[in-house]
This record gives sequence, C-alpha cells and structure tokens, in this order.
Amino acid sequence: MYTFAYCSLVVVCFGSISADVNSDSGYNFLVIVTDDQDIMLNGMTPMAKTLEHIANEGMTFVNAFTTSPICCPSRSSILTGKYAHNHQTKNNSRSGGCYGRVWRETIEPATLPVWLSHAGYDTFFAGKYLNEYFSASIPPGWSQWFGLHGNSRYYNFTVTENGKVATYTNEYFTDYLDTKTVNFLKNLRADRHFFAMVTPPAPHAPFTPADRHKDLFPNVKAIQTPNFNISSSPLQKHWLLTMEPSTLPLKFLDEMDTIHRKRWQTLMAVDNMVENIVNILREKKLLEKTFIFYTSDNGFHLGQFSQAYDKRQPYETDIRVPLFVRGPTIKPKAVQESAVALLDIVPTILQLANLELPSFLDGQPLPLHSDADVLIERQLLVEYWGEGSLETYNPECPWAAQDRLQLCTIDAACHCQDAWNNTYNCVRHLATDLNFIYCEFKDNQNFVEAYDIANDLYQMKNIGFEILPSNRAKYSLAIQNLTACVGHTCHIIY
Repeated sequence: MYTFAYCSLVVVCFGSISADVNSDSGYNFLVIVTDDQDIMLNGMTPMAKTLEHIANEGMTFVNAFTTSPICCPSRSSILTGKYAHNHQTKNNSRSGGCYGRVWRETIEPATLPVWLSHAGYDTFFAGKYLNEYFSASIPPGWSQWFGLHGNSRYYNFTVTENGKVATYTNEYFTDYLDTKTVNFLKNLRADRHFFAMVTPPAPHAPFTPADRHKDLFPNVKAIQTPNFNISSSPLQKHWLLTMEPSTLPLKFLDEMDTIHRKRWQTLMAVDNMVENIVNILREKKLLEKTFIFYTSDNGFHLGQFSQAYDKRQPYETDIRVPLFVRGPTIKPKAVQESAVALLDIVPTILQLANLELPSFLDGQPLPLHSDADVLIERQLLVEYWGEGSLETYNPECPWAAQDRLQLCTIDAACHCQDAWNNTYNCVRHLATDLNFIYCEFKDNQNFVEAYDIANDLYQMKNIGFEILPSNRAKYSLAIQNLTACVGHTCHIIY
C-alpha cells in the first residue's frame, strides 16, 4: 500500500480592491511554497516538523491540485488566483509569458501583495519568484524583497535584496531564506499586520542537500508504485509515453533511488526552517493570529510510466500537491476531501483579510470551515502547453531536431519528458460518488485519456475510448467551456 500526504501555498488577484484598513480581520498570512514536492511518492514523509507544526495543528487538503504542472505557470496562478489561459504565462520561457512584458505591465501590478500592501500589510518575499526573473527591480507590492535570479539552486545563487543584486557562493539557499524570514518576523512593528511568502528551492533539481543532511536516509529507495517503469501501449497513453525505450534500463534504477533520497535530504533544511518560523511566531505571540499555508507549485514523477524524472504530465503524481493550512479558526488535525487548487489561495486570503473578492477571480475560497463530511462537487481545469522546439534538440539522443522534443537526456535513457505537441487540457472532476479525469491532447492523433481515479489511482487503464459517447461529449464540452472561462464561469459544473 502506498501512502501520500498534502501541503499548501499562496495566490493573488487582479484589479483594484476597496478596503477599510481600520476594519481588517486582524490576521497575518504566511505562505510557504516548495518546488516540485510530490505527494504521491511520499514527498511529505521525511518532514516530521512540518507535519507536527502545520498539518497536525490545522487542515490537510487531500485533493489539492495544481492547474498547470510546471513552475512558472503554476506560480503565476498562485500570485493571481487565475488559470494560465487568463494570466497568459504558459511555460517557463520569456516567449511563453514567464516574467514577460504582459506579466510585468498588466498582471504583476495587480497581485495579492499589492492588494494587501494597500490594505496596510507589511509584505515580505524571499525565495524563487518566477523562472525568468533576472532583475534588480522589486515587483510591486513588496515591502521587503529577497528574490532569486532564475530557477532553483542551492549554492552559488544571485538574489536581488531590496533593489541591490548580491551573489553568494558558499551559503545554502534554504538557510539564507530561513535567516531572512526570521529576521523579518523578529523586527515586525507591533501595530502592523504582515503577509510573507517564502519559496525554498527544495526538492527541485539539482537535488543538492545541505552538507549536514547529505548522509540521511541511506536505505531509502524510489517508490515503486504499480505504474513504475512499465511500458505504455499506443491505445493506453499519448505518444510521448510510448516512445523508446519502452522501459528504463535497469542501470538507471539506482539513479532513481539516489534522486529520491536526495530530494528527501534537501527537504530537511525546509523542515528546520518551518520549525524556526513557527517558534519565532510563538515567541512574538503572533502564532495564534497567523494563517500558515504550506504547499508546492506542482508534483513530480520518478520512473512512473518509464519517464525518469520531471512533472508536465496529466497524472496524479504531477498534478497533486501537498496543501496544509493552519490558522486561528481552523481545528487541529482536520481533513478536507473536497477538490481544491492552488489558485484558490488568493481568494482565501482576501476573504480572511475582509477584502473584496473581484468577480473575475478563477479560484474560490478554500473550504476551511465546511463540514468535513460533505464533499463539494468541483470540476478543475488542468492545462499545459508543450515546449519542444528546434532549439531543444539534444544531439546525444537518437532523435531528429524536427521532432521538436524537449528534456531528452542520456541520464534518462533519452526517453524524452516533453514535446511540442505534449499539449493538453483535462477536467479533474470530484463529487461524492465520482473521482475522474478526462484529458484531450492537441497532437496529430487528437488522443484522449480518461481514468476512474477511485478505482485506478495509478492510471493504469485508459477508459477514454470506452466511456459512453454522451459522457465523452459532456467532458469535451466542459473542456471547451473551462479553457475559455473567466471568474464565476470557472466555477460551474459543466
């Protein structure tokens, strides 16, 4: 039997919000977002302190999802409360909208920190922002800013510190974030509320643990789920998963074990950071006034369906995320099974802060106080745009540049992780008697995948071509509606 746990995170909105600063809720908000932390492969298991201080003292969302399983689009949804088709960040490149002109000029000036800053909150950011952030400028809304340049790394990092660029060689990045966050909390003014967002690199590649943790978990191995290193037939999976080699050679499996072990090791510094933050909040008598969200931007696969390591696929390993919320009005050890998404965090924080919720938010407030026995029906959109191009060709692998593949590497046996037409939309549908996903791929085959998750958690049997034509037409129509939705039209059950 395979166990899996869950976490939480922060989002943001678009437009102006009216607020009476003198009638605020009195709450503070802290959002911790890790990078590529899975839930399906026991990604929370080593984090005993985080589970103790946040999960056990608050609510666990066991059906929490990213709506785009890749860093920059997901983080943009966290900062806007919007689906990727509305914030227009579709991949990790500038050309794909990641920290591009539209983001900087149109989206970023109306995000959660801006609204909370206008409402009188001190705002603080430390960590990875967006993959294409390489700037001395401070994004709007932040009182204090310690933003990493580029993608996650552990040593040899460059950050913008309140407008000044600094480079560190030997300091461990998670420890740096720990120090900056604790110092911010120590120096808070007594008459000000705060919103803080901390985004450590773990457990993203290159999976570099702090020296003090590099020998932990010596016997831990990759989780060999039922779909681990199995071949996929052309009728079961979209073409990218059926490419050669059909399974990873045995010599690569030891590397899977090493990666899994290192991912756990990198999370130990995050676990220490969480405890230090909780301790300083308690010391400052702020803990019982603060909502703490813990989550990840997306999940991760490690050998499932013979794909070595990445995200970007519409499977539970990649789209499920940990989500825990601790706060003044939340009962300890609460469990919520209703489907939620990362883009729900913005409206949640706005609601808790007694601020107006714009009608164009795609997300909905998290059901923090709903009856745990009542599962709220929800259809979530999962959308992804394949990134392969002529420039992502790897001559070390036996594929042509014209194939427009991406992430084809020798250490993954050249079983590529992405392609130009690995583009899909899915409806993730949960109700009292339904746990289902339906996906349409925009490839040459117009391939369809669908799974009864209630009876097929590891998505071994594609029933996309077996379900009734009326059901298939219903979900296809839902995709048409959800991919064009804005605000309340994203909340409808189609």
